Amino acid sequence: MPVYIGVDFHPHQQTVCWCDPDTGEIKTRNLFHQSADLKQFYQQMPPAIVGIEASTNAPWFEALLADTGHELRVGNPALIRAKATARHKSDKRDAELIFDLLRTAEFPTLWRRDRASSQVLDILKLRLSFVSQRTQLYNRLQALGHSFGLPKSPMKTQAMQTALKECPASEAQALQRTQLFTALDDLNARIEELETWLQQQATTNAQVQRLQTQVGVGYLTALAVVHGVGDVRRFTKVSKQVAAFVGLEPLEKSSSTKVKFGGISKKGSWIVRYLLGQAGNIAARYDPTLKSFSKRLGKKKPKAVVKTAVARKLVVKLAIMMRDNINAAEFDRRGRTGGNARRVPGLQ
Repeated sequence: MPVYIGVDFHPHQQTVCWCDPDTGEIKTRNLFHQSADLKQFYQQMPPAIVGIEASTNAPWFEALLADTGHELRVGNPALIRAKATARHKSDKRDAELIFDLLRTAEFPTLWRRDRASSQVLDILKLRLSFVSQRTQLYNRLQALGHSFGLPKSPMKTQAMQTALKECPASEAQALQRTQLFTALDDLNARIEELETWLQQQATTNAQVQRLQTQVGVGYLTALAVVHGVGDVRRFTKVSKQVAAFVGLEPLEKSSSTKVKFGGISKKGSWIVRYLLGQAGNIAARYDPTLKSFSKRLGKKKPKAVVKTAVARKLVVKLAIMMRDNINAAEFDRRGRTGGNARRVPGLQ
């Protein structure tokens, strides 16, 4: 008989609920994460199925369960709470609720990407954070250049940076200039190191290489889609479910005979949506199909809506390319932008 452990997880402690294999008694216990009792508890328990809510990111806890032979399941917090029979809420009650749902096979388990994919997305987010900081530095240097009377020109160019360094400056201006350029050099080195690592991940991944055959999709966007979306074979309707998974589907707010759609849901990973938006801007300029779609939609919709629609159409195309193991040229030859491309007559 499987052993179940319900866990109400918090950043510094957790409450566990389990059934004692020897006595059959249901027990609860509070465990602090920095104590030796936590590791000892999971080491003494037989291989069990551990359930927690999807409310935190704790790779150390996942590693602990893997080392001690336990299986981790992460559930939807809203659906878990909806199954509570009482309005009272406490750590003990939450742990008992998760335990009961596991035992009765009603635990709303969520799909989870593997640790390697999560790490790639973390590096993509860190790189984007550094790029945003670098842009702020460029803006500060641009403002400093204006105070010296330099012409308007991108501060990213080597010529402008050299001109700024040669400008006569006061002591305070020279200090500011030195600090800004030092921080800029440091950020460039950090970004280059991250991009080198990401390029290595892209080179060794066949799916990433396949997605880069699409116009506008570079290795960063391809990495985000492959590791953010995961195995597309789990979707039965790729054209709708993939867009919903990454949060690009419009929210419906209909009532009676009135049908209304609002903004996108913004579920899933924000870094995937961001990079798809950037890739969609380029694809809408050079990909004939997306260019035609963008122009047609742009006659009656705002630019932001058009950008989102192009990104949604692009992610569906990329998902089908991953599912069918085809490149962009083969996808365009089939002439399908949605649905099941494998059902096209005459194709394997």
